[in-house]
Amino acid sequence: MTGMLKRLGAVVRSPVTRWAFLAAAIGLAIWGVAASWDQVTQAWARLSPLALAGAAVVSVASACFMGLAWRAVLTDLGSRLPLGVATSVFGLSQLGKYLPGGVWNVVAAAELGADHRIPRWRSVGAMALAVSVSLATGVAAGALAIVQTGPSRLGAWSWALLAGPLALGLMAPPVLNRLVTWALRIVHAPGIERGVSWRGLGVAAGWSCAGWAAAGLGVWLLATGMGLEATAGTLSLSVGAYALAWVVGFLVVVAPAGVGAREGVLLALFSGVMPAGQVLVVVLMSRILLTAADLLLAGLGGWLAARRRRGVARSA
Repeated sequence: MTGMLKRLGAVVRSPVTRWAFLAAAIGLAIWGVAASWDQVTQAWARLSPLALAGAAVVSVASACFMGLAWRAVLTDLGSRLPLGVATSVFGLSQLGKYLPGGVWNVVAAAELGADHRIPRWRSVGAMALAVSVSLATGVAAGALAIVQTGPSRLGAWSWALLAGPLALGLMAPPVLNRLVTWALRIVHAPGIERGVSWRGLGVAAGWSCAGWAAAGLGVWLLATGMGLEATAGTLSLSVGAYALAWVVGFLVVVAPAGVGAREGVLLALFSGVMPAGQVLVVVLMSRILLTAADLLLAGLGGWLAARRRRGVARSA
């Protein structure tokens, strides 16, 4: 397995492969938006510019908060990146979510991090830890929705509730570190030099919770723009529903960026408070805004990386 990963890393390090990876990821992300364009135009006509602008802003904030959670874990493991460099590595790596398989963002983060002297397996460990924190906090936030709707509302997606006990265990650094070390040993990889600490976990969890709150707020702004009652209860439902939908989308690894699975969970949890047609429009618009946020963050990361390269060339 290690030999295969080394060969994969050698391929990914090729400039041609990196550009092809970037083009494919961006292409699939844009295709996902274009495939729903008819529904988008209908939603655009109904939603107020203020609701759309607000949802767009908090969608970008959500992506940034998740990046800060990953940076907190990486810092705790011993590799502190300046904010601009972290934006480049995380922003560009997240395009890998749009490629089927569920591992390409991890591979991309490892290779991009190596350009900044971060050991590849530390990058892999940091991304695994950050994703674990996202899963744990996502399940915890999802409880906000389940309390209001009841578990039966999930229907075919009820299996996601089994992640609850696992999420509680992941919030303890000794358990989380052992799980990541065990996973790395499966692929015969060197373990991370030191595990995440309680402080590092707390900072990462805080940023992750902020990310869920921002993404859920975006869903809520879209939903209230479509007629959902604007109350604290519907806000907590939106935050919890989005977080749980992301967890399910992540676990369904064959779907790039959770396409289909995430929408299915949101439709199930909102079915009792909004007409199905309106829920579908909200779900689609939320997906598009969050995809646009990923593309924006990747674009910013690419611009910052190019700027640093020009600075190095001038000083050489």
